[in-house]
Amino acid sequence: MARPHTVIIGGGISGLTVAYWLQRGGAEVTVLERESVPGGTMRTVSDGGWLVETGPNSALETSPVFKEMFEGIGITPDRLYADAASNKRYILRNGQLHPLPMSPPAFFKSRLWSVPGKLRLLQEPFIGRATKEETVAEFVERRLGREFLDYAINPFVAGVFAGNPEELSVRHAFPKLYALEEKYGGLIKGMIGGARERRRRAEVAKDRAQMFSFSAGMKVFPDALGRFLGQAVEYDCDVRGIKVGQNGTGGGSRFTVEYSRRGTTAVIEAERVVLAVPAYVASSLLDAHAPGLAAQLREVYYPPVAEVFLGYRIDQSAHPLDGFGFLIPAVERRQILGTIWSSALFPRRAPAGHIALTTFVGGSRQPDLASLPDAELLRSVRSELGALMGVHGEPAYARINRWEKAIPQYNLGYQRLLDAIDGLEMKFPGLVICSNFRGGIAVGDCVKNGKATAQKLIEQARAGA
Repeated sequence: MARPHTVIIGGGISGLTVAYWLQRGGAEVTVLERESVPGGTMRTVSDGGWLVETGPNSALETSPVFKEMFEGIGITPDRLYADAASNKRYILRNGQLHPLPMSPPAFFKSRLWSVPGKLRLLQEPFIGRATKEETVAEFVERRLGREFLDYAINPFVAGVFAGNPEELSVRHAFPKLYALEEKYGGLIKGMIGGARERRRRAEVAKDRAQMFSFSAGMKVFPDALGRFLGQAVEYDCDVRGIKVGQNGTGGGSRFTVEYSRRGTTAVIEAERVVLAVPAYVASSLLDAHAPGLAAQLREVYYPPVAEVFLGYRIDQSAHPLDGFGFLIPAVERRQILGTIWSSALFPRRAPAGHIALTTFVGGSRQPDLASLPDAELLRSVRSELGALMGVHGEPAYARINRWEKAIPQYNLGYQRLLDAIDGLEMKFPGLVICSNFRGGIAVGDCVKNGKATAQKLIEQARAGA
């Protein structure tokens, strides 16, 4: 039986990226994907002129890896950069939407923070380093004050992680923020020094990176990767288990992957296996080989999130769609996390004369709200949009997407899990984990880690490891 060099379990953007760079490097690869299409959660629905993202709504061009991949798979002409207005974002305070200031003069003029809250930031360069592992909330409140935590970081964390800053580890959820203090002794000092390092690495900070999507939505990216990889991707595969050869040999084969495909059981031998699946899926595949790690993987929290996509006529909203959208701080006690003004970011997201609003509900903050019945969820979101944006009347279009397990939370103590993963890879050379519960949840993190994983495997192969 022909033996592929590497088997990748999971055809989301992480797994596809690993496969792409392995294939480009001349390696033989097979991707086993559970669904009938590539991309994992990165999918797009086109329905009667409405374009609905059921996963990431966009991505930030933080890494040159994007450009390399887009050119390699021929989708550079399809890429769309967000309208310049997307740089404008709103935060809710006292029931009113306030633009998030993007410059020092705008910051001091903004009504989003009080005068004492603004003055508190001036102390930041004189704050010492932490003496213990901190949550995002502890880190920000210590360095920048409570008001900045409540009306900047808390809503931002909800928008990125659908998470709770009182639980997330700053070291792992926001490693670059953490590194500014560790390396430079403060955030302001670090922002200056860090900018020089990013230029050397040809990387862009997330607050300055261009936002992009594609003319037909984010699905263009994984679909093009699927076409590039061709028959190397097998769909409708349910992986049952991984057998490891004794002492990593197994008669010349290190791993045997058992799976079923459309009712037929199959096995495939591999010298290397990449797990590019969520933590709760990886746990079941590792139970026999690393029960301690498997137990830790099962504990990784993925909060539920509901996405409510609503379409209206332009004249049904009193608030101009002059930005990215808005985020809700927890202290405002609303029923939603925030809303993206999708039709203001990219063209062809709504029929002519209409607007598209994508609202998120639940997360770590209010997990129970994500499971509300459809009718109740729609009523709640429409009520909030009415109160905050003056949206009125019946929507022209409505669609609800739900994730029972949305985004992995890098909570306090996450290093213990990462150390266990490192231990697994040392114990079983050739078994690698590359997924968004390790190394970052953003699309840019996934492609960067995917390329790095592929390069590591290629180097191991050349060294005969």
